[in-house]
Amino acid sequence: MRAISLSFSSILLASAAWFQPAAAQGVDSDDAAVATDEIVVTGRVSTFGATKSDIPILETARSVSVIDADKFLERGALTLDDTLAYTAGVVGDSFGFATRGDFPIVRGLRVPEYLDNIQVLFGSFNNTRSDVYTLEQVEVLKGPASVLYGQGSPGGIFNTISKKASRDYLGREVVFEYGTFDRFQAATDLGVDITGDGALTGRLVAVYRDSDTQVDFVEDDVFVIAPSLTYEDELTRATVLFNYTDREGDTAQQFTPLSVSACPSDDVSISIDTICAGGVTQELDTSFYAGDPNFNRYDTSATSVTAYLERQLTDFLAFEATGRYRDAEVDYQQAWVAFNLPGNPRVLPNGATFARSWFKAPSTFEQYGADARLRANFDTGPIGHEVLVGVNYQNVENETRRAALSGFQAVPTTFNVFSPVYDGAEIPPDAAFDAVEELRISEVEFIGVYINNQITFGDFVVNAGVRFDDVQTGNGLTRQDDDAVSFSAGILYKTPFGLNPYFSYAESFDPVVGVDNITGEALEPSEGRQFEAGLKYQPPGTRTYVTAAYFDIEQSNILDTSALPTEPSQQEGVSNIKGFEVEGQTIIGDFSLDAAFSYIETEDPDGFRFEAVPETQASAWGVWAPSNYGLDGLRIGAGVRYIGGNQSRGVSAPSPFNVNGPIASVPFVVETESYTLVDALISYDFDFVTVSVNARNLFDDEFYASCLARGDCFAGERRTVVGRVAFRF
Repeated sequence: MRAISLSFSSILLASAAWFQPAAAQGVDSDDAAVATDEIVVTGRVSTFGATKSDIPILETARSVSVIDADKFLERGALTLDDTLAYTAGVVGDSFGFATRGDFPIVRGLRVPEYLDNIQVLFGSFNNTRSDVYTLEQVEVLKGPASVLYGQGSPGGIFNTISKKASRDYLGREVVFEYGTFDRFQAATDLGVDITGDGALTGRLVAVYRDSDTQVDFVEDDVFVIAPSLTYEDELTRATVLFNYTDREGDTAQQFTPLSVSACPSDDVSISIDTICAGGVTQELDTSFYAGDPNFNRYDTSATSVTAYLERQLTDFLAFEATGRYRDAEVDYQQAWVAFNLPGNPRVLPNGATFARSWFKAPSTFEQYGADARLRANFDTGPIGHEVLVGVNYQNVENETRRAALSGFQAVPTTFNVFSPVYDGAEIPPDAAFDAVEELRISEVEFIGVYINNQITFGDFVVNAGVRFDDVQTGNGLTRQDDDAVSFSAGILYKTPFGLNPYFSYAESFDPVVGVDNITGEALEPSEGRQFEAGLKYQPPGTRTYVTAAYFDIEQSNILDTSALPTEPSQQEGVSNIKGFEVEGQTIIGDFSLDAAFSYIETEDPDGFRFEAVPETQASAWGVWAPSNYGLDGLRIGAGVRYIGGNQSRGVSAPSPFNVNGPIASVPFVVETESYTLVDALISYDFDFVTVSVNARNLFDDEFYASCLARGDCFAGERRTVVGRVAFRF
């Protein structure tokens, strides 16, 4: 575990200024002006994609990142978090190696997850994680997106595209994988022309995985089956996709206490030395398991049915719709060592713990969602229009039976982090959980109506949209009704030499449930706005694509629970985010190179940096695919990822369990150092078989993704090496 050297950082950042990863900006086949007959398609937006349009990204006055399956599999992605590793301004694993879900941070903020235009995750741990093998591509729309999607984060959204039946895909493959931590996976993707003329096609995607992980006792077992049927003619395309996903395992994140993470490590520093005063010198390994295998589990299952419809009504008018029903269950139980705060140590130098926390949160999740729109393409004189008029509806109910026995309540323990015993003897009785169990109900129902117009006039492209939303949220006893109007606009100029400057403005809102303790009124939605200016450049006759963007985001109406009585409300907080991103890709002969760089400044309402958000990121991925020398079919790739340091601020809290005696409450900062990781690929494509080996974190660097002032640390992903054999027939 070590910090990156200044010289290497300078080289990487310089290279990132000239090239953009395919993972960062997909280039449409229509845009790829090349000097040869070969056209390289690196991912494209579609009507069910993040922008709800197939207008080329080169003509879109927003930052949009597209990572197609070929790219993220080439880079060895095993989870959705992994697919985002080479995308500027995005941190996929800000809280380390995870098995509970994917929670990327985009432009400094958590963003919602969508699947084929419909949100799939409300909250944190109430649904089933998507498997990357079932996806065609992953997309990130950066910045506020409420005009298209309604409530959400000003950081943006990330949207995934499902594999589904189509006359464009009639391939068949069976894939076997084996790798680190006894990871075994078998998967298949079978396309079939049922009628023989492409009118009715079917597709079956299935995954079976039996795998351990880098954390003791934590497994990552999966079974997925996702069949689909599609009918297509000259005017209509209709698809029905069924997906059943069952995941069995545990929680990889162990909330490792600061005293056995930060104190013995060079990768974490704390601005107050009280927490390390106990003399802990031994650092826990990343395989450390804080729970009990007789108690812990994180098992999820979900069943969904999704329908897609595209119908050309007239020469200029089309109808599109997506609808989904989803039912999910989560059985979540976990134990961890009570967090260590300065002045409140929970781990003694010999490894003995004062207390452990025990947590149960089984939940159910039911969702009905739909997004329907009319698309009109027409001209008014010299002005071209693509007008989108849509209605978006969601009805989601989540019930969780939560029972927490906190370590701060001095739950008895003999657990020793340096020599743990997992015999189930300390598991509290069911009666103890029953006594504190509470039913938490979360209900969200909203309907939004939106209109968006993409206007083309000569070399100018102007985009403007507005949306009206009505959102009802409740907890089973009370309901809160919010409404919002969101606006966005942008302008882009297409030059004859391929350089397209643009400017855009966008807004977002997100309901905040509760009552203002000062005004007595219902809390107002949090609001966001972004100004973005950038350049998109694709030199004619080349396979090079570069984008650069500067953005300024303000998030207001932030809830401040400690607001002074003299303030007009509890929602006076404002956060500011400013940053710069560069992404580029190029193909020269047998070599391809993708790279990205981002710098971000964040400031919360108290004037501090956002928690666990790095200021600087850089990445580069290159592949050599020789077309001669008798090496056709060989691919050798390597990548490097640099993630800058992050920090978390807190206030120490005196405790009756403090063996050193009470201390005064003082502010402090926990800083997690930067890290650099190397990935690699070697593969060979035979006529009907592809053999590949991927390595992530090739040199097996140990690092912490982040440590929080509340008292815990999150270990990063260790080295994984996976061999893959794909048979096509």
